[in-house]
Amino acid sequence: MEKQFKSGFATLVGRPNVGKSTLMNRMIGQKIAITSNKPQTTRNRIQTVYHDERGQIIFLDTPGIHKAKNKLGEYMVNVAERSFREVDLVLWLVEATDFIGKGERHIAEVLEKVSVPVILVMNKIDTVKKEELLVCIDAYKDILDFAEIVPVSAKTGECVEDLLATMFEYLEAGPAYYDEDTVTDQPERQIVAELIREKALRLLSDEIPHGIAVSIEQMKERPGRRGLMDIDATIVCERDSHKGIVIGKQGAMLKKIGTSARKEIEDFLQSKVNLKLWVKVRKDWRDSALQLKNFGYHEME
Repeated sequence: MEKQFKSGFATLVGRPNVGKSTLMNRMIGQKIAITSNKPQTTRNRIQTVYHDERGQIIFLDTPGIHKAKNKLGEYMVNVAERSFREVDLVLWLVEATDFIGKGERHIAEVLEKVSVPVILVMNKIDTVKKEELLVCIDAYKDILDFAEIVPVSAKTGECVEDLLATMFEYLEAGPAYYDEDTVTDQPERQIVAELIREKALRLLSDEIPHGIAVSIEQMKERPGRRGLMDIDATIVCERDSHKGIVIGKQGAMLKKIGTSARKEIEDFLQSKVNLKLWVKVRKDWRDSALQLKNFGYHEME
């Protein structure tokens, strides 16, 4: 008997920095969402597509749910919570720990109102022993009525295939919403901007990253030079003092960001890249609805 092709939408939720983007990149098999060790790396909802002979899963990777401190923070939380109404499955990512903090309890309260199956994904199992993992699962199992609890390591890939198999069990027969070659609905310019921001997040000191954004001013193939892409981008920060740090002594930090980003952009575009970076100050842009819209954060309702 021929197996039914299944399809559906799933969202990944959780506190900032629990590994949502890393897990999504692992399941998709390539880098779409940027990652760093700093919270709130993902600011927008990123849609990606997993496809195999069993069916198709469209993932919505969302910003981490946290207490908003500005308009950008409010936007990020709204995006995350709104995604629950648009999906067939919710994956709640937590770290492998038996401590359940206020942030997790807040998410549990939000998810109690969700009408679709919630799968608890206990991430970072590569950091704990097996007997400790059982204690962690026992601590979480009664906080919500979970459809399943699946331990994984997004970093190593351990048990990620088990998670995919579990997800397909809860999806119904349906069409392929995208063709097999589609990996994401994100525009190339948006992904390029995010790759630059990722390198800045990783290289800059802690007080700066949340206050930066990246805009692509120009991105086009050079006339007469097929296979060479000219990209001009601006790193925007909130304070004059931050501008100096982003640029660095004699431009060293900006060059480091550009060199690191260019390599990944070339891999992504499958093209040689001439990347030029500038730095501008836009004071308190994270509290400006107009500035947020300019940087691609449109869903402020």
